[in-house]
Amino acid sequence: MTDHRMRIRRTMVERDAELAIVDEALDQLTGPGPEAGGALLAFSGPAGLGKTTLLAELRRRAHARSCTVLAARGGEQEQSQPFHVARQLIQPQLAGTSEQELRAALGGWYSIVGPALGLCAPEQGPPPDPQGLRDGLDWVLTHLVVKRAPVTLVLDDAHWADPESLSWLAAFAPRAEHLPLLLVVAYRPDELPAHADAFRTLPGRAGQAPLPLAPLTPAAVAALVRDALGDHADDAFCKEAWAVTTGNPFEAVELTAKVRGRGLRPVEENAPQLADLAAAQRGSGLVARLERLGPSTVRFAWACAVLGTAIPQDIAARVAALGTEEAAGATTRLRDARILSAAGSTSDQEPETGLEFVHPLIATGIYRAIPDALRVALHGKAAAAVVDAGLGSSAAARHLLETHPENDPWVVRTLREAAGENLRAGAPDAARRQLARALREPPDFDERAAVLYELGCASLLTEPANTVNHLRAALAEPFDDPTLRQGIVIRLAQVLAHSDRLAEASESLAREIAQTPDVRARLRLQSEQFMWDAFNAAETDSPARSRRLARLADRLTGRDLTERYVIALRAWDACLRGEPVDVVLHHAGRVLERPFSWAHEDRGFEVPVLAAMVHMYADRPGRAEELFEAGTAEFERQGWRGAHLSFAYSLRAYIRYRRGRLVEAEELARSGLRLAERVGRRTPVHWYAIAILLTTLLARGRVDEAWELAQEHEFGAPFPAAVVFPDSQTVYAELLLARGEVRAAVAELEAVDRRLTPRGIQNPAWCPWQLHLARAVAADDPQRARTLAADAVRRARAFGAPSAIGQALRVAAEVAAPQDRTALLREAVTLLSASPAGYELARALAALGYGLRDADLLTAAVVTARECGADGLVEEATEILTGMGGALPSAPPRADWVTEEEIRAADLAVRSEKEPEPASPDWVLSAACRKLGTDRSGLRAALEAFARSST
Repeated sequence: MTDHRMRIRRTMVERDAELAIVDEALDQLTGPGPEAGGALLAFSGPAGLGKTTLLAELRRRAHARSCTVLAARGGEQEQSQPFHVARQLIQPQLAGTSEQELRAALGGWYSIVGPALGLCAPEQGPPPDPQGLRDGLDWVLTHLVVKRAPVTLVLDDAHWADPESLSWLAAFAPRAEHLPLLLVVAYRPDELPAHADAFRTLPGRAGQAPLPLAPLTPAAVAALVRDALGDHADDAFCKEAWAVTTGNPFEAVELTAKVRGRGLRPVEENAPQLADLAAAQRGSGLVARLERLGPSTVRFAWACAVLGTAIPQDIAARVAALGTEEAAGATTRLRDARILSAAGSTSDQEPETGLEFVHPLIATGIYRAIPDALRVALHGKAAAAVVDAGLGSSAAARHLLETHPENDPWVVRTLREAAGENLRAGAPDAARRQLARALREPPDFDERAAVLYELGCASLLTEPANTVNHLRAALAEPFDDPTLRQGIVIRLAQVLAHSDRLAEASESLAREIAQTPDVRARLRLQSEQFMWDAFNAAETDSPARSRRLARLADRLTGRDLTERYVIALRAWDACLRGEPVDVVLHHAGRVLERPFSWAHEDRGFEVPVLAAMVHMYADRPGRAEELFEAGTAEFERQGWRGAHLSFAYSLRAYIRYRRGRLVEAEELARSGLRLAERVGRRTPVHWYAIAILLTTLLARGRVDEAWELAQEHEFGAPFPAAVVFPDSQTVYAELLLARGEVRAAVAELEAVDRRLTPRGIQNPAWCPWQLHLARAVAADDPQRARTLAADAVRRARAFGAPSAIGQALRVAAEVAAPQDRTALLREAVTLLSASPAGYELARALAALGYGLRDADLLTAAVVTARECGADGLVEEATEILTGMGGALPSAPPRADWVTEEEIRAADLAVRSEKEPEPASPDWVLSAACRKLGTDRSGLRAALEAFARSST
């Protein structure tokens, strides 16, 4: 055992309480039975109070209990290097693993977390979003913990950890108690960043608070002195040692070492010398002590201070401009002076590292003592040295951030390379810092626009306002690259649109379109403009835009991605305007003849989503789900687990709602909302998630819960400028109507009319505002209600989707004269029974059964509503049925899967050209339509898809 390790154990004084807590946590981690489990411990205290020594002892005890130990340490100089701490924790556990083994171990997470952990180079393509990367790191750490349990994870100097690692670990920390993991951190409380507050609150099993380390008492310092210098050290000497060190363990240990090195007798007459000896450990005293070691040693110490932690001696030698022998001699002198420690670790079972300072206080003191100009120059030399050593541009970038601008092309190139790596690795904030520094270098005139563009891309998620400024500045630069200019304009439009500034997005594209001579480039810009106009709820000339879009799309063949985007937008526009469903599906089919990526590097995901959604409105929800499943899988493969995945879950929930699978819809909607909450409230993704969940809760009959949710999430005016589906204001009005707030509902629905009608959006399948308004005004103005409902029926028939016509007919019957209701409801039931809309079918059956006092129809309504999960409708129909003397249905629920009988009925319907007779629905075929997710006209394609999925 080395003297260094013996000293660690000897200096653990007055830490019995902390060590008892450590032993208790380790016993709980390694013990048998149900009480075994993980925990979270945090030790806090100012510099020098023994946090590092305590953690070293904790690691030793963990090894003695056969724990796997993951250890990392934050570094003052490494804070700007993303994932520095995460790499320290995980890389050693995967060292020596081949790429093939890594791919097998990490599975789909390999390309997402591998670059962040330094396990592989970033792949070309869109980077993961920060949330997706965190999810991947969560998976990797959880997998390691389970595989190598029990595990102790130790993070020292957490206040200096890089933001990417620290925010990840802070979010992961509450999971420790549910895993065989003891997670331990130590930090200086006044320097812990806000994003690591989880370590302050400690959600541990015992409800502990962070454990503050107290300074040593006079008795403890006396024990340290006598342990190091002998029992003959007198009380006055020991008391003075305590006074000059203020009970700081590090300073007390260093003081005794200097006393021993000077040969000073520990007696009262020498006590006055202790103040000078203590002062030599810090500030000017430390500098003076270092200078006495000679110029070459000073330069070497400065180089080590600039390089930070785990310092490679050869790189430090190059930075200090020393030869190998000179560097070795300087290292020896610095160790003898207790400035540098020996290479190694605190345990025989942990890998050796490079050179380290004895204590961070010494490293900080030496670093701050370097003259400013020389410190900047040393960082420049360090950047070149680490690149030449093969450590890459990312390792050099943290040094270049500390240098002064000198118009050096190499600096710009290195920083751009590092930013590109970090952006693809999922660290956009680090990339933003590096590109901002590259801009100050500055780059050459012909390179400045590209740097501004890259800076805008890096700040897109975190600083949208600054992104707009960067991109507009890029456009103002004189450059001749048309591809770069197009990329800048498209990115500018994207960030404006995502900032709810859709009109500005469209205007910026329009200006560029007018001055773009190349036909294909102009078409690309037009496709972007058509897309953002489609999402602009306040668009002033929507009908004219629709006509332009139709003329353009109808002459395109879909030969490339841009043409397919335009055609997809044409399909969506036709759907909103209520053009015949065959037209909508024709255009959608043209788009989907070939695979349509949802995660293309240079495109948004909006148009692929719209191409999928038109199938839902056109009574092909099965096809829509098929497309969404593929798109969701693509998002997950790319590590897009923030807004993208929230949209996917929420819209899949909406599809399930339209199919009448309300339980599944609610589950998906809540998953979408959880992801949306991580993005932020009142963002577009949040509006979608809340609107869809509210719609589902209302269908399930839980009005009060829906209202509480709306209040909690501030769902109401002002509504977003972007188009949301289902329409947010209409959903809010439906909620008001369900609560009996009729006048307020009418006001909202009339506002929807004023907003959508001028835009030519008149498809009740997309927004049934007329139907809700008809119900709302029926009591006071029945004629207006019937006119509204009749117009909705007309529009639905023009569109042609059975579910839309059936829903409109049901509401028309609700507000019609009594003698007209039965015919309307019979037709609604017939149409809906051959559609995928299970919930609407249940409502129509209940209405018709109640109107005719028909127990069989009410029984069918109860069964269908129960299958949908429409609990409120089940209760309502059951009460009517039992009030009529009818018996509750006792048959077992219909199977969730498609039965052979249903397949035969669907196949027969495909081969038969005869439409079903009115008022005589085929209930087996009806079940097949709902399960296959299509109306009667789409059965052939649905059966083919079902056959493919079954093989």
